[in-house]
Amino acid sequence: MTDPRGEAEDKLGGDYEARVLEPSPPAVTEPPFADDPVGPGEVPEGRRLVSPVSNRGHLTWNEIAEMEPDLAPWCAERWLGAWKRLEPLPASFAETREALHKVAEAIVSPARKPENEIALRYTRGGFGTPFFEDDGADCQVRVEHGELVRQRGREETREPLPDVDIAAASALGDFYGFACSALEELRAVEADGDPSLVQLWPEHFDIAFELGSEARGQRANFGASPGDEDHEEPYLYVGPWTAKVSGELWNATGFKGAELTYSELIAAQDQRQAALDFIAERYRALSDL
Repeated sequence: MTDPRGEAEDKLGGDYEARVLEPSPPAVTEPPFADDPVGPGEVPEGRRLVSPVSNRGHLTWNEIAEMEPDLAPWCAERWLGAWKRLEPLPASFAETREALHKVAEAIVSPARKPENEIALRYTRGGFGTPFFEDDGADCQVRVEHGELVRQRGREETREPLPDVDIAAASALGDFYGFACSALEELRAVEADGDPSLVQLWPEHFDIAFELGSEARGQRANFGASPGDEDHEEPYLYVGPWTAKVSGELWNATGFKGAELTYSELIAAQDQRQAALDFIAERYRALSDL
């Protein structure tokens, strides 16, 4: 059974409360029908929280990885800390991305309950549903390193997917994990901006959330796309809802906003900081309008 939060707390030896980037059981049976993986929630007295994002007064997984180097590879694989670098994409990436986009729309998203809830999440090695309840069981459907995984309670089945290259599928999962880490950090730091949940939308296959005052015309989508008809490669983006933006900060192709291409991202000495600087600078620019 996959239980990312439970696994994380086991790694910590039961001494801390843990938060991760992936959905965990139990299923949430009331709106929004999904957990908030990084939400601090209730922390029992006398215990500290370990989180992938900055939560005042608590520890980050990156700090844990520095204190306990043996945990660094485990953290890196899940994009919690000790972050690995994104690498150049396999030649099969575009073909695999298109195949998995169809899987997200036709198989993974329709499996989620309630049936009108379509949003997905980053999961290790790919993407999947939040945990949902079906006949009393906690269930999840996800794609993990190119395999379709159906989990029901403690049981799971796996099957390979056609037209999917494992290396390319893993690269897609890493891009989503990288993006989720950066987006959740902005969401945590700018909690006063009424942020929505970070979700992966099957229609466009991007991972994103909303942030900023709608009344002041400052609200925008902050996200990451694995590529589309206007972009051959993945990119990070900021898409203002109503603000009229112009100038060198707002350089997007195919929409009014800003983008940071995958090529620019992987060329950066500190990729994660480059991503955080990109989205934070645009958020500040919108906040100053």
